[in-house]
Amino acid sequence: MADVGRHPNIELLTLSEVKEVSGYVGNFKVKVIRHARFVDEKECTACNECVDVCPQLKPDEFNLGLTQRRAIYQPFPQAIPAAYVLNIDDCLGRNPIACGKCAQACEKNCIDLDATDQELEFEVGTIIAATGMEPFDPIGITEFGYGRFPNVLTALEFERLASSGGPTGGQVHRFSDGRKPESIAFIQCVGSRCQEPGNPYCGNICCMNTIKDTLVIKDQWPDIDVKVFYIDLRAFGKGFEEMLQRSRTRGVKYIRGIPGEIENGSRNGSLTLHVENTEVGRLEKHDVEMVVLATGVQPRAQAKDLQQLLSLQLHPDGFLLEAHPKLQPVDSPVRGIYYAGCAEGPKDIKESVTQASAAAGRAVRLMSQGSITAEPYTVAVDTDKCKACGMCLKVCPYNAFDWEKGAPAKPIEALCAGCGTCAAECRFDAITSHQFTNEQLMAQTETALADDSQNKTVVFACNWCSYAAGDTAGVSRFQYPANQVLIRTMCSGRVDEKFVLRAFELGAPVVLVSGCHFVDCHYIDANRHTQKRVEKLWDKLETLGIRPERLQLEWISSAQGRRFAEVMEAVEKLRSEVTGKEIAYTKRILKQIRKPKARKGA
Repeated sequence: MADVGRHPNIELLTLSEVKEVSGYVGNFKVKVIRHARFVDEKECTACNECVDVCPQLKPDEFNLGLTQRRAIYQPFPQAIPAAYVLNIDDCLGRNPIACGKCAQACEKNCIDLDATDQELEFEVGTIIAATGMEPFDPIGITEFGYGRFPNVLTALEFERLASSGGPTGGQVHRFSDGRKPESIAFIQCVGSRCQEPGNPYCGNICCMNTIKDTLVIKDQWPDIDVKVFYIDLRAFGKGFEEMLQRSRTRGVKYIRGIPGEIENGSRNGSLTLHVENTEVGRLEKHDVEMVVLATGVQPRAQAKDLQQLLSLQLHPDGFLLEAHPKLQPVDSPVRGIYYAGCAEGPKDIKESVTQASAAAGRAVRLMSQGSITAEPYTVAVDTDKCKACGMCLKVCPYNAFDWEKGAPAKPIEALCAGCGTCAAECRFDAITSHQFTNEQLMAQTETALADDSQNKTVVFACNWCSYAAGDTAGVSRFQYPANQVLIRTMCSGRVDEKFVLRAFELGAPVVLVSGCHFVDCHYIDANRHTQKRVEKLWDKLETLGIRPERLQLEWISSAQGRRFAEVMEAVEKLRSEVTGKEIAYTKRILKQIRKPKARKGA
């Protein structure tokens, strides 16, 4: 952090929040609100004179409320910048000034009680989102008694107690009587790997943090009896298994099973844990003097605000969704925006540093080019056909249109990723999706069904997932019927209603639209428009007397080769059940509704 604060090419904005982001890769415009610090950070030397005279005491956030701080304070040791900050909400007031002692005590006149927030604007080429994460609050898990028993604390609270710079100077003691505990129990996966209350995913850092804490205890207080209650121990990193074995050899007992209840013990302040030891298959009671809850982690609350600002997508876990979990793990779906640290999932320090370096490398690689080459899959708008309805902007996952009411839409090529959803939604055929035009996709459909159409199934497959799953199925030697005709699209969102109806009109017994799972869409949420379009088509087919189930919709990821084969087999079974009479009726009905109506007086 000190290097960041001193670097001539880095402008560090503390107490600031991003309020607005517009533009696109290479041309982002960012509006930032810099909240008043009330202390001149360039002049302040952290002499402590203002703190000495401040009469206001508040819980110290850095020490999790275990100690108190003044209204003017330094957020944590070695904070950058190394200057105090005045929390005006904790101050006795400035309108009118009810105290002002800090300003009077500051000989350098660093404190300005009349300071106001500033609005700053920046033009940047790339953005790196590093939102961090926050610990899970176990207050809602009543069986562990957090908040009810004074000697039940979280792992982060234990860290502050064990730290030499913490509120107790590194002396671990019980909150109930201030005495050093004779025994400590750690409970793993608190708020992790469970649905309610908690989060379904693994916290990633909890196991190794507990193992580290047990070694700290045994190094400083070898006489303390330490027990760890766990579901699974995930010591997967380099040197992690060795740390686990060192902990065991130091006398730490690892018991496979999570306590179902904690109650007051027989001695004053002690606790009794009721647990099923799954290794030996019996119910046990353990009396300890302190319980440490290894709480999981979760996304910062501000991550959702950032997601909306940057037009990103959230994973169901609440973290930001990356462009591809394996091939583009630090790229967001929006070009020019990258992730670092825990923005897209829980990570330890090593993983966070690695990803931060990767994100910086990706940003530098893009910026060093000097110019950006647009993908060949962008769209164009025919201004003569455009009715300025604005539908394209509503469905575009990237807001890649410059549109004003009453004026034709103008696509922004640097923002457009080429999903083609806008072309499928445009009712006036005013949008051309390059490389995947209406004419090209319609020609493929007509060619595929030119002969023996009754024995073929038309499959519109997303390039990134379901089409790639067909390759995975082939490489894996999964067998599936060969009479499916795959028509590749960049996204399932590109599949227009007219493509499906034309396939049925040409005699296709079944049409399958397939794409990425909702949480894996390469184009943020374009496949949600696919879902809506297909649901409307089902209603339309039913109104026309055509069985809606002849139009299938499936989500298949690129790695699901076996699922692809299973879906193809199910579709083939459905195709064999469609009769020639059904096909003939469908062709006749669709031809009738496609014929242009005669004008009056003709």
